[in-house]
Amino acid sequence: MSSSESVTGTTARAEDGPPAATAPAPGGLSATLRRSAAFLVVGGIGFVVDAGTYNLLVFAGGKGVLYHAPLLAKIIAIVTATVVTYFGNKWWTYGQRGGGSARQYVLYALFNVIAIGLQLGCLGFSRYVLELSSPLSDNVSGTLIGQALAVVFRYWAYGAFVFTTTGRESGAADPAPAGPATNH
Repeated sequence: MSSSESVTGTTARAEDGPPAATAPAPGGLSATLRRSAAFLVVGGIGFVVDAGTYNLLVFAGGKGVLYHAPLLAKIIAIVTATVVTYFGNKWWTYGQRGGGSARQYVLYALFNVIAIGLQLGCLGFSRYVLELSSPLSDNVSGTLIGQALAVVFRYWAYGAFVFTTTGRESGAADPAPAGPATNH
């Protein structure tokens, strides 16, 4: 570190001159917006994987291999998308929060089971209560509405419980707040 850098990395000072531009404080609004944007991009990729997998399984060729088992198809689609989004969130959205631990994997899986329940509930309601089974109705209920509810839940849960850094785990302070609700 040179004499022109500060210990915190937030203010650079030129030799014998005024402070240079100040970077946003870690965990501030700018960090929250970047993290939210990254989360949405990763989620968009997950959305494409989820919708694509589901539609292939249920509607490929008119009636796909799991046409009569849409909930099973949705579980397979969500699990596939979950693997993709886990690594996207781990390495990009919350990458500054350190490596994974057994606790992180277990919590990620737990919150995804809850999110899967939200999506299946929407799809099941459409299929079995409203008796709608067209590609449009399945995609609106299970993929759009169900995933919208699941995304909000996941964003909150991942930031608050999964991708966190505590002094015990890394020896450093958390560089960003847990989620939008804790950003003061």
